[in-house]
Amino acid sequence: MTEATFHGVFPYLVSPVARSGDVESDVLAQLCDDLINAGVHGLTPLGSTGEFAYLTWTQRKRIVEVVVKAANGRVPVVAGVAATTIADGVFQAREMERLGCDGILAILEGYFPLTDDGVFSYFKAIAEAVTLPVVLYTNPNFQRSDLSLPVIDRLSRIGNIRYIKDASSNTGRLLSIINRVGDRLQVFSASAHIPVCVMLIGGVGWMAGPACLIPRHSVELYELCRRGDWQRAMELQRGLWAFNQAFARHGLAACIKGGLQLQGYDVGDPLLPQEPLSQEGQEEVRQALAAVGALKKEGRPSTLAAGVTA
Repeated sequence: MTEATFHGVFPYLVSPVARSGDVESDVLAQLCDDLINAGVHGLTPLGSTGEFAYLTWTQRKRIVEVVVKAANGRVPVVAGVAATTIADGVFQAREMERLGCDGILAILEGYFPLTDDGVFSYFKAIAEAVTLPVVLYTNPNFQRSDLSLPVIDRLSRIGNIRYIKDASSNTGRLLSIINRVGDRLQVFSASAHIPVCVMLIGGVGWMAGPACLIPRHSVELYELCRRGDWQRAMELQRGLWAFNQAFARHGLAACIKGGLQLQGYDVGDPLLPQEPLSQEGQEEVRQALAAVGALKKEGRPSTLAAGVTA
């Protein structure tokens, strides 16, 4: 795919892995195809919903291979690169470029806290290792060393660092980022925000797990925002908020995988030692899907009913 501006809805894909450790390639490919047919603007494997922290390098590589092949140039693939060291981050980024990805979602894993200079050096090294556009990922709720506003400003001056995906719940922080970096970085939100609000203040879309379950609704919400139809957008947003509430109570990967199973995708449970979705969680997700008419895969029969096996 020729380089294009990233915008719109990028589902954070789940990582279907069998008990044997093998990636369930057929299920993942089918999910990618269905999401593209539903109108999403890109695909993001190995994000938080993709449980990157629980995968081996072999599994990560295979997941990206499947997604790139399934996308087949129809939408950009922005793959997560997550590491604790610069050497590993650079290795992963170069491999993702070699595998045919269209962009890198750069994630910093950390055990010991780092200084701002250490954080800057990590993301700078990844960007300089590839020719692809880089999306910075910041999630202060989970990351030991987060991106501060001064570091974001410094990184925004590196040519191929062109986007930031902020997964905090602080819309004021996002506005501060936008005011600080101007047009050097485009902002994607997460489902922890109300996407309509993020679009209103200048965001270009969102990268989030819920779009795996409700792609058509997510795309419709994005288009309403693009047209400036804020009243109808907020009406739709309020109806989708139940998904975010479920994720907060029962866990992101468990809810997305549990919901996809309800829709007929045999994606399995979250990787151990994470726990599968509880019965209470299943019922809550089921009700949320039913409320928006998404209990079955939108526009297609269930993969199980159609005889697709992993």
